[in-house]
Amino acid sequence: MNFASSILHPSQWSVRIRSTVASTLVIAFCLVAAGCALILLLAHSLQLSAQDTADTRATQLVQELTAESAADLDPSLLSTDSQVGIVQIVGPDHRVLVQSPGTGNQLLSQKTLEPGDAASLGRVEVDDNGDYWLIGRGVATPTGPVTVFVGADREPVESVVTAVAILLAVVGPFVLGLAAFATYRLVGSALAPVERIRSRVASISSGSRGERVPVPSGNDEIARLARTMNDMLARLDEGAQAQQRFVSDASHELRSPLSTITTALELAHRRPELLDDALIEDALLPEARRMRQLIDDLLTLARSDESNAEHPWAVVDVDLDDILLTEKTRIAGISDLTVTVEIAPVRVSGDPRSLTRLVRNLVDNAIRHAGSQVWLHCFHSKDGAHIVIEDDGPGIPEAERLRIFDRFVRLDSPRSRQGGGTGLGLAIASDIAAAHGGTITMSERFGGGSRFEIVIPTTED
Repeated sequence: MNFASSILHPSQWSVRIRSTVASTLVIAFCLVAAGCALILLLAHSLQLSAQDTADTRATQLVQELTAESAADLDPSLLSTDSQVGIVQIVGPDHRVLVQSPGTGNQLLSQKTLEPGDAASLGRVEVDDNGDYWLIGRGVATPTGPVTVFVGADREPVESVVTAVAILLAVVGPFVLGLAAFATYRLVGSALAPVERIRSRVASISSGSRGERVPVPSGNDEIARLARTMNDMLARLDEGAQAQQRFVSDASHELRSPLSTITTALELAHRRPELLDDALIEDALLPEARRMRQLIDDLLTLARSDESNAEHPWAVVDVDLDDILLTEKTRIAGISDLTVTVEIAPVRVSGDPRSLTRLVRNLVDNAIRHAGSQVWLHCFHSKDGAHIVIEDDGPGIPEAERLRIFDRFVRLDSPRSRQGGGTGLGLAIASDIAAAHGGTITMSERFGGGSRFEIVIPTTED
């Protein structure tokens, strides 16, 4: 699209030009409407004033003529001024008895009025004497009935109205030009911070860290937009750093079992006689299982991140008490821990596999750290469904209780492979709870140990 065609398409105009054109058109419409209204109001007001003056003069003439004849009238009543343009007194035979000095003998109107009658006779044009609004009154004089005609001069009214119209026509374009210029400058000044923000955003690349857009002074929409964009950039930086840490931690976690498996296979390659059941069961299989668990956990977290806004789960009714009873049976089969349960029927809406994974991760954590006993509780309150999992282990320091839900966090020191998990179990549990609108909190169990409480909203709330 060339320059000429873009000028003809308002959709191609900048915001600055569109705002200027729109404001100029609105002001032009208002000026035209106001100018027309002013001219009409002025013309009507001047006309009424002139007609009122003519009517007043006619009333004075009628009052004088009731006592004396037309020939004896005071000459001042026949004089003209800027409003009264002509006075004429006509007999019943349409003969002009007296009239204003300097006017012709042309009869203003063929109409005669009876004594006491009054009429507005509209506009009349007199040859070489002007244009008038004519008012007539009938009166009985000592010498007989006559008709008084008084004409309000139109020329001064038209002159004033024309002068005002010319003045508006001259001043209007100047006002429009000034308004357009002011709008163009003001909009440009208002949009200058937006252009600076755009330029800065355009210069920010994926490798830029800590870059922010300039925030203009004040608390207007643009300043709030800049602060919102800076908040977004900060979140993106945090997300990029978290992703980088996640990749680094995942690589570190995967490298250890992979190195063990690689070393064992290289040793077996050089000395095949060493590839016996002990090497397979003590080195290869445990590390392979650990790697598979780690990969499964990574896939779970990836799916959780993808479904952060909208998850593809099939939401059904899930009985949490059944999940806890299943976990009780599982604990009894894999450990010598004493399991105490206090379970009430509780049902929520959600994904059964995810909720089972949520509970199992917390139960596995309790099994790893418990001394001799694990407690499983399930009940319902006005806040929703509650699952409480406790153990009598060493507990978690208060300063670490929020950090344990981060990814690849293990409080085992050193980061043991035997007693510790992948460092993803509690992070997965937290993500699953959040996906179901719930929360997980960790506190110290009364009497020592750890207490994890899950709260998930129910449809009955």
